[in-house]
Amino acid sequence: MSRLIAIGGSKGIGNAIVTSLLSSYDEVINISRTEPEQKHDNLKHYSCDILTDELPEFDSVDALVYCPGSINLKPINRLSIDDFKNDFDINVIGAVKAIQHYLPALKKGNKPSILLFSTVASKLGMPFHASVAASKSAVEGLTKSLGAELAPTIRVNAIAPTVTNTELASKLLRNDRMVEKMNERHPLNKFLQPEEVADMAAFLLSNKAASLSGQIFEMDCGIVSFKI
Repeated sequence: MSRLIAIGGSKGIGNAIVTSLLSSYDEVINISRTEPEQKHDNLKHYSCDILTDELPEFDSVDALVYCPGSINLKPINRLSIDDFKNDFDINVIGAVKAIQHYLPALKKGNKPSILLFSTVASKLGMPFHASVAASKSAVEGLTKSLGAELAPTIRVNAIAPTVTNTELASKLLRNDRMVEKMNERHPLNKFLQPEEVADMAAFLLSNKAASLSGQIFEMDCGIVSFKI
């Protein structure tokens, strides 16, 4: 039985990934605090806080996607040490906990793969992003280190999206003027929809990406790559 585990697959990008891959796996496991709205014969939900609760056990896992993230944008003088700790916990420690827990099951999977998430702010210096950029930069280091350590058995990659139209980013896109400004900031005159990120995730988890590991894929709509 092919099995995908999505940590945080009830909302935003995680939900888009779960939805797009329901027909690609015999079983899709969503582990999150919130139950997803969609129902499907292949979908099972486990209510769980990744940082505090015990994770469910499975005998084998073919794909692990860690989706939780944070957008905690403040000037450095308003960021507390707890802000940094909280962002690091959700972005890094949660991912490490999930990977360590499911590593034995992944090793029994069929061409297993792990997918993590970074941000364009790890490459492009952006005001007010100190905490999230620090934690997501750690995710990129984790991706590369584990890609090397787990080769050739398990592939490990990460996607670094720009602003994506999700609930998490709603404060950045809360009116038409802000949407227009966000489009103008990107050379491709657009930002991301979660379905676009889900398409990239599906590719990276598939055998079509069998030669890719330890890579960070910037879905940036040109904001990091171009100066126009």
